[in-house]
Parts: sequence; C-alpha cells; structure tokens
Amino acid sequence: MFEARLAELGVELPGPFPPHDPLDAVIVHRGTARTSGCLPRDADGTLRATGLVGGAVTADAGQECAALCAQNALSLLRAALGSLDVIDRLLTLSVFIASTANFAEQPRVADGASRFLVDVFGDAGRHTRSAIGVAALPRGAPVEVELIASLREEEV
Repeated sequence: MFEARLAELGVELPGPFPPHDPLDAVIVHRGTARTSGCLPRDADGTLRATGLVGGAVTADAGQECAALCAQNALSLLRAALGSLDVIDRLLTLSVFIASTANFAEQPRVADGASRFLVDVFGDAGRHTRSAIGVAALPRGAPVEVELIASLREEEV
C-alpha cells in the first residue's frame, strides 16, 4: 500500500544513507521505529543544497530539501523494516532548519516534509511536528529531519 503509493507518485527513494558509527540509522523498540537525523541527500549522496535558509537558501529551496530529507528517512525505514508497508502510521516529525537570525518561516520549510509524508501515507501520514530554527547543521545542510513511526501490531 505505501510502497505502491510511492511508485504511483513516481518517487524512487535515495539512499539509504546511514549515519556514522557508533550511531544506528533506525531504532525499533516496542512498536515504534525512530530514524536518526536525515540530510537532504540526492541519489548519489551529495547534499541538494548547503547554507542557511533565509540567506543563500530560499524558503522554497528549503521546502524541497525538507521533502528530500523525508525521502531519506523513509529510505532508512525501508532498509531497517524491509518494507514501508509494515508502518501503521507516522507519529512525530522533527525538522531542524539552519536559518539566518531573522528568518521566521521554519514551519513553511517543514511543510515540505509534512506534505510529502501525507502524500505517501494519506491519513496515516498525519503527524505531530516540531519545526526548529538552528544556527548550523552537519555538513552545512540547510535542513535535517527525524521521523518516528508506529508499526503494525502483527509486525511488533
């Protein structure tokens, strides 16, 4: 169902791009799966953009990066779970936006990830969310995303 929806949307997930040792890409515990932070990496592993949103990176480009981060999070989940179809629903999305001091549209940027996830998962993709402005992110990325999902009971 969710895998078929990705195909229907014409989305081929990049990665997976796991974090460095000693971190885990995904932790599955008591019916939930949580990803490590995901950067906006294209299929070849390069960052789609670098810099601060509100500076060198526009809010629209930040939104695209947020959607790509969400794709990378799904790629990690698929690798850890075998299929996205074992997900019952998404719970929480945390979006970190490296932004200039006067930029105040973090929610608009985070909407890129939220909309993509709802496109894929429908109502099961609706989630709680934090959109957090920060001074800098790893490797100069403008956006980083973490995702928590609930798994189907038969999969736990």
